[in-house]
Amino acid sequence: MLTILHNPRCSKSRQALELLQHHQVEITVVDYQKAPLTKAELAAVLEKLGIPAKALLRNKEEDYKALQLDNPALTEDDLLDAMLSHPKLMERPVVFDQHRAVIGRPPEKVLELLP
Repeated sequence: MLTILHNPRCSKSRQALELLQHHQVEITVVDYQKAPLTKAELAAVLEKLGIPAKALLRNKEEDYKALQLDNPALTEDDLLDAMLSHPKLMERPVVFDQHRAVIGRPPEKVLELLP
């Protein structure tokens, strides 16, 4: 079973979800802005992605600049806290299973998780 961290207002997120549905994949849809992840859940997703928190940040968002998230002194914890406080800062969609994850950009990238 796959889980998608979904933003229904994002065209790439909608496209990724449609692709998975087209392939009749069993999927749990999590609107992460309405049902935020815990810090541990977000850290687990990053571990599955194999990337640092900074790589999951949308650096063109206004909040990114306002919060000065490009500051190299910020720790992983600081960046996790920023994403949890401002979920729109997270790159989307993220699709994962128990062992691995991908960022669905382009949306076809989510097909890598299919058996």
